[in-house]
Amino acid sequence: MNSETIEQRLERVRQRVKNACERVGRDPSEVQLLPVSKTFPVEVIEQAVSLGLRRFGENRPQEMAAKAAQLEHLGLEWVVIGQVQTNKAKEVARWASEIQSLDRITLAEALEKRLEPLGKSLDVLVQVKTSPEESKSGMAPEEVIGFLRQLQGFPHLRLKGLMTIAELTDDEQAVRRCFRLLRQCRDEALQAGIAEQSLQRLSMGMSGDLELAIEEGSTEIRVGSAIFGHR
Repeated sequence: MNSETIEQRLERVRQRVKNACERVGRDPSEVQLLPVSKTFPVEVIEQAVSLGLRRFGENRPQEMAAKAAQLEHLGLEWVVIGQVQTNKAKEVARWASEIQSLDRITLAEALEKRLEPLGKSLDVLVQVKTSPEESKSGMAPEEVIGFLRQLQGFPHLRLKGLMTIAELTDDEQAVRRCFRLLRQCRDEALQAGIAEQSLQRLSMGMSGDLELAIEEGSTEIRVGSAIFGHR
């Protein structure tokens, strides 16, 4: 059994980030770390909080809502990174500070409808499908600019950037292509007149490919097992 602590694993991840940034001349402070706590109990999250972590990624709105309610006294921030059905918009609006998997207008409408009576705004990243795998979610790259323009009509959704999940493969170039495609989507959107402050973030890279993502311009990596251990 691996007795390595969360603190030790966290330090190793931060070193990986530092090394990747050094290889491409980036400042490590340019890359945010989003610990992904999905499937882990609140006791594990509390350990992470004791190490200074305050923001956590969750896949399922119901699981996030349960944890958020239990840990409400800690004032944590919750980020939804998994696919969300429109009937789960209530939980997202109530508990999340951000969603990184917005990929269709019906979900935007459902979130707006729930946020408005709460007088609350939600940071959003649009998920783009850059991998050829059918299992991957997100909107097609060619639809991104039109969708970003539509989002301007939703006052309670604050567009912050784009997100993707790379192809699951040992082919490094295939993984890099996914990350480069997301960066290209961002650049094309800027050229099309989308406000720069709405596209400052590129959430890409996870435990297995975070170095490649950082080298390709990621501003945020979503890390679960490398911090919390295997589920």
